[in-house]
Amino acid sequence: MATLEPGRRWSTHVKPVVGGDSCQRFYVKIFLAGRQRVRMDDGTWMEFGPGDVAIMQPGHDAWVVGDGPNVLIELADVVHRP
Repeated sequence: MATLEPGRRWSTHVKPVVGGDSCQRFYVKIFLAGRQRVRMDDGTWMEFGPGDVAIMQPGHDAWVVGDGPNVLIELADVVHRP
């Protein structure tokens, strides 16, 4: 289980450490509380909240939406290898 605090964003908090233009991991997530928005490299976006199951392909930025923490379970977290 993970708890992401308000204001947490991949491009702000993770990108400086790992580099690259966007997150290159594949995720399957179950959202328990809070909201998360995801913007794919092709410009499409999705938003997830409590009860949602998300499949996130490599090539995205994600951030917590709103003033509350985003609580989720990650079922898969796999490095994308072309």
